[in-house]
Amino acid sequence: MRLTTRGRYAVTALLDLALQPTEQTITLAEIANRQSISVAYLEQLFAKLKRHGLVASVRGANGGYYLARQSSEITILEIIEAVNEKVDATRCDHKGNCQNGAMCLTHDLWHELSMHIADYLSKITLADLVARDNVQTVALRQNSTPFDSAILSATGI
Repeated sequence: MRLTTRGRYAVTALLDLALQPTEQTITLAEIANRQSISVAYLEQLFAKLKRHGLVASVRGANGGYYLARQSSEITILEIIEAVNEKVDATRCDHKGNCQNGAMCLTHDLWHELSMHIADYLSKITLADLVARDNVQTVALRQNSTPFDSAILSATGI
């Protein structure tokens, strides 16, 4: 699998954005703070995400980013591919030259796994993730103040 932190962070950052009020722009610093990702890294990711039409931005004092499309229209696979990640379990990028220029014994197995993963991720949208109870619980914790966090922690959330 070639899914690295770049793909994981891109999905996490866009999910964070999808969890925020739609009428509001969100700064990369806010996302960085909530998700423990460096602003510099987010800048690189968001440049790619913007080029692929997944996010848009507003400059100025109230500037920031917002989703360019509805969260129900953005798939996880689309996000991963926008930041130049591949969902590929083969060693040969699906070329079939994995063993000294020839196909290896398990090429078809890994190729089919890659296709199943891509199919799965293409069916999940940001809206699907936002609707998950666990995501809502984590978002509540991340958006709370330090005082709120202490209360949530004490209650097991």
